[in-house]
Order: sequence, then C-alpha cells, then structure tokens
Amino acid sequence: MKQKVQLKMRTVLEYDGERSETELLTYGTIEKNGSSFVISYEESDATGFDGATTTITAEGEKIVSIQRRGTANANLVIETGKKHHCLYGTPYGGLTVGIFTHKISNTLFEGGGSLYLKYTIDVNTSYISDNEIYLDVYPENS
Repeated sequence: MKQKVQLKMRTVLEYDGERSETELLTYGTIEKNGSSFVISYEESDATGFDGATTTITAEGEKIVSIQRRGTANANLVIETGKKHHCLYGTPYGGLTVGIFTHKISNTLFEGGGSLYLKYTIDVNTSYISDNEIYLDVYPENS
C-alpha cells in the first residue's frame, strides 16, 4: 500500500577539488513491492525538472534505479561494484553517462527510513564527478 511521506534529499557533488551541496524537501509516496521499496515524488522548479515525476526503486543494498519521466527523462541504474551506462535527460537534451557505484546503504521500511548512494559519473569515459545522495523518508505527519 502506498503511504504518503515527507522526503529530505541532500546531494553532494565533488569535482576538481570543489564541493557543492543541494537539499530538497518535498512530499511523495513510498510503497513496498515484493522485496523492493518504491519512492515517488513530483519534481519542481527548484530542481529544474518541473513537470517530471521521479521514481526510486531500491532493492536491498545491491541495486537502485532512478527513473524520471515527464519534461525530462532519465533512467539511472546504480549497482554496487558495477558500472552501468544510462540515459540522462535534461531540459537541454539527453546524454549517456557511465555510473560506477561505490556504496549503497538502505534502511527503508514501510513508511520511512533512509537511503544512501555513493557513485562516480563519467561521460565518454571522462571523469565528471563523485556524487552522494542522502535520502531520508518520514511519515507525512512527523
């Protein structure tokens, strides 16, 4: 059963000695689907993807997929210790990126928990950045 939740997502990007952080607070849903948890939320002007819906599917600590559908489309596969080539859409056009995952930590449960992802992105085998996502999920009324 889908449950309404609050989401707090902090992303950290490191490139060439520079570090930038962004934080997003929004509402969405979480649902258990077999052994996976599916989190979904609507993007906004704040993220630059207004009109898109993002769905994160976490299967334990092995694999996470992030799909964005709408004004910009993306399909990222994040799997510990492996590199995947994924389509990443932006309002300016799409590109294929390589994602090598260093770590996934998943403590999601029905109605809450957290998810941590650490991965490296490259385009045409050229290093782009090291990335971390910290996603905290809370019951809607907390």
